[in-house]
Amino acid sequence: MIQEQVVPEAMRWSTENCTISRTMEILGEKWMFHVLREVFVGVRRFEDIRARAEIPRQVLTDRLAALIDRGLLRREPYRVAGQRERYEYRLTQAGLDLYPVLVALVQWGDQYLQQDDGPPIVPEHRGDCGAKISVVLRCAAGHEPSPREVALRPGPGAQLRTAEKLA
Repeated sequence: MIQEQVVPEAMRWSTENCTISRTMEILGEKWMFHVLREVFVGVRRFEDIRARAEIPRQVLTDRLAALIDRGLLRREPYRVAGQRERYEYRLTQAGLDLYPVLVALVQWGDQYLQQDDGPPIVPEHRGDCGAKISVVLRCAAGHEPSPREVALRPGPGAQLRTAEKLA
């Protein structure tokens, strides 16, 4: 049986201004999430981040600068008595908005990269509740579709691929 080639609709659209690509330009390097993980769990000082994440000094310096430049972290000065002024690194709103991404990575890793002795970190609701936190897909109407029920469609910023790229 001869089957006609079906070209996916997505092939018509350019990926030159892709949101995922732009995001991964910032976060796609492994140390970025290591640094963010530390700040998310309350480790905010350079030497503490370096020691806990076991990240080389220059790599940490570069990643912190990039996260500040991209608006995910801000520096807050502090001074220990008798020492020079230093900085803590705090999440901006853009950085805080990455928290569900971090929780989704934890959730995926715990499901597919399980360790015999259980997960090393567990996201929980602070305060009196203490229930485990999970990330779910939810549409504006309140439904929780499975990934196969979600379509990534061209948005207002989508651009058609040029003729030479369609060939």
